[in-house]
Amino acid sequence: MASNPTPLSSYQIRLLAVLALINFVNFADRQVVVPLLPLLRQQMNLSDAQLGSLQTWLLVVLAVASIPCGLLADRMSRTQIIAAGVAVWSLATIACGFASSFMLLLIARALIGVGEAAYAPAAQSMISDSFPYQRRAMSQSIFASGMLLGGAAGLAFGGIMGEIHGWKFTFIIVGLVCFIPGLLVLKLPEPPRRPRSEVVPLSSLLSVPAYLAMIVAGTMITFASVSLLTWGTDFAVNYKEFSLREAALSLAVVALLSLLLGVLTGGYLADRIQKKYPYGRILVIAAAFLFAAPFVLLAIQSDEKWVFLVALFIGGFFMSWYHGPVTAVLCDLTPQRAHATAIGVYMFVTQLLGALGPQLVGKISDASDLQLGLQVAVAVMVAGSLLMFLVIYFVRRDGLHHPRLAAFHVEPGD
Repeated sequence: MASNPTPLSSYQIRLLAVLALINFVNFADRQVVVPLLPLLRQQMNLSDAQLGSLQTWLLVVLAVASIPCGLLADRMSRTQIIAAGVAVWSLATIACGFASSFMLLLIARALIGVGEAAYAPAAQSMISDSFPYQRRAMSQSIFASGMLLGGAAGLAFGGIMGEIHGWKFTFIIVGLVCFIPGLLVLKLPEPPRRPRSEVVPLSSLLSVPAYLAMIVAGTMITFASVSLLTWGTDFAVNYKEFSLREAALSLAVVALLSLLLGVLTGGYLADRIQKKYPYGRILVIAAAFLFAAPFVLLAIQSDEKWVFLVALFIGGFFMSWYHGPVTAVLCDLTPQRAHATAIGVYMFVTQLLGALGPQLVGKISDASDLQLGLQVAVAVMVAGSLLMFLVIYFVRRDGLHHPRLAAFHVEPGD
């Protein structure tokens, strides 16, 4: 029987606000490098493959650190882990501003991944533990909106400040700002969790076919998404005749509007369709990327600036449906005491292999052109969306809670 949703408590609102703010500064920090790529190419005489490696190695370190951080988050204080992560990536970003060579910049940029790995599994598991099963996708989408808003802010800030003050000053300012929300998270109380005896062994988690298929599909989607984000501004400058400032601001506005609308729409639809089908959230993810692909290809191939921006707006709208539902699905498939571990393992594989995207696209650009590289990224994205239907098959066959994990589940939504 349908019932009116219970209003959010003050704790739930505060939790989402603080964690979304951390997500905001995290992705502002990650994306601020994108509009700075032309400046780095010119001042350091770098190839596109080297520029792509700045994102690739950040994601590799993020991936490697995700599993231990996820395991710790299921066993220790998540607020302390998040605060430590914020401090690490803030210091690493400031260090980017003092780098005197490409190698030092690459090392500092890669260390940002340690901080990001510390906060993401812990924050997402706190949200899943604090909201009912029926609201998982929407609550995770609100959290993800901080990421998308932060990414847009990072693009705009990097484009404006980089052109006026240079890339070094831009990194230092962003790193200093990132420290602030880390202090707020220490005042958040921990949501209740199951006893430590109910921690799920990693081997049991990795024996669930739907979870493994989700990882493979997510790897392809991450490969494509990170590639498109990394090279979007540079592509607009060199192939669409935008100035650096114009490209950064235009793409930031497109990202701000399309991704924010998309992430909230995706979360709402995913929770609604999940009420009818146990694979409803997965279906929303698969459909979103299939809808997005033709518009992203149109943006890549179009010669008109307005067509480029409109097509990116529509493509970005659909692509951002993914962010809330994917975390909700990982938590749907696993018991509460495995939420952070499930997210950490997922991040490890998807970020480690997906991190190859920017550098591979850069190599294709060096050998041919960037347009071809981005078209390859879209093809990989479509393959990932089609693999989501394999996840649906396993859920229909084995149920949302696989029998191997049945002993660890306590509640219907756990």
